[in-house]
Amino acid sequence: MTFRILIAEDEDLTRKHLADTLEDEKYEVVSTGNGIDALNEIKSKNFDVLIADIKMPRMDGLELLARVKDISPETEVLVITGFGSINSAVEAMKKGAFDYLPKPFDLDELILKVRNVKKQKELAQENAALRTSLDLGKNIRVIAESRGMKKVLEVLGSIQGSDCNVLLAGESGVGKNLLAKVIHYSSSRSDKPFLSLNCATFSEELLTSELFGHEKGAFTGAETRKQGLMKIADGGTLFFDEVTEMSPNLQAKLLKAIEEREFFPVGGTKPVQVDARFIAATNQKISEAVTAGSFRKDLYYRLNVMEIYVPPLRERKGDVAPLSKFFLRKHAREYGKKISRLTKEALDVLRRYSFPGNVRELENIIERAVILEKGPLITAESLPQSLLLFQIETTLEPDKVKSLAEINKEYIHSVLEMLGGNKSEASRVLGVSRTSLWRMLKQEERQGN
Repeated sequence: MTFRILIAEDEDLTRKHLADTLEDEKYEVVSTGNGIDALNEIKSKNFDVLIADIKMPRMDGLELLARVKDISPETEVLVITGFGSINSAVEAMKKGAFDYLPKPFDLDELILKVRNVKKQKELAQENAALRTSLDLGKNIRVIAESRGMKKVLEVLGSIQGSDCNVLLAGESGVGKNLLAKVIHYSSSRSDKPFLSLNCATFSEELLTSELFGHEKGAFTGAETRKQGLMKIADGGTLFFDEVTEMSPNLQAKLLKAIEEREFFPVGGTKPVQVDARFIAATNQKISEAVTAGSFRKDLYYRLNVMEIYVPPLRERKGDVAPLSKFFLRKHAREYGKKISRLTKEALDVLRRYSFPGNVRELENIIERAVILEKGPLITAESLPQSLLLFQIETTLEPDKVKSLAEINKEYIHSVLEMLGGNKSEASRVLGVSRTSLWRMLKQEERQGN
């Protein structure tokens, strides 16, 4: 890979020494005598590093640094400072310079600093390559700035060469469906189908038909033969979302299909062979469902070869800002809005919020703000005012602190009241499924009795 360096130095001899030294190191070097010419080069070509003198005619190094960071943020900048100009170097570092070189400088020190830049860029490229290898050309992006999500990605990386079944656990809206796709597209099955089935959206009869297919005449209305998802996913991956909602009878059929690698379509008499990987997800504590007898222990063990817990957004606040910026870019493009960023105050509001609907709710909040916003920024006032009702004060009194469960409960009821009790619309605004919202309300009723 060609590593390109731009030099902006008004002293001819110094500029020549810099260029000759770096070319001897096999770098591609372009040199200019002032900041204006350097800026024009940056506008027309990509450079990995800019080496710029602080004091230059027409445009000084600090102004050049600011302009470069605006139009080419991926270009790292090394500033050259004269004797007694350390304050200027410190100011340059505050404005985004990678490092500085004091005059008169040692050429070996210059080489070392450039190597440090190159090493950092190569590391960033390796991380991008890892992300690309996980995506395998698919339009999948996992944003993981928080420690919790980085651990999740480490686990995903460790099972890339495996074909084991995986159980994803975590609350509604944390991104389990996305991670299931990452697991599939980073596996040897990536060129085969990835199919998803939400077990909470079908009755037992419909779910059985969707999963295993049926023969013509198997039941009233079965006018043609239908191939099930189990067979369509042959060679690929089948993802069961909200797997704990599956009926005990269907659990038994699924267990048999996993163990024997074959199944019978509804109304069929011949077994159908299948080779699929199974990924399941649940927002329930599946161990409690096993103990209660509502979920088969043997099926749990078959699916739980590798269990991965995806933390809720309130436990990974480091992801709130990058996720918000990602959703802003996405929906600004979608709605043709020229909104550049979220203000610090808006991000502070989002960071303090507990997100009962997790990432899905955050996206809904940002999308709503983009639709309504008329200006170039998402401000705190652009966000739903209900969020401001549940901000955590900086000074807390121990006897007045509310639990997250209490805050979430109050917020859910506020949203329902705002929407006139419309649960379908409330589930959309909250970023949770109707089933999850229904379950939250039922659990609250039981706790109240």
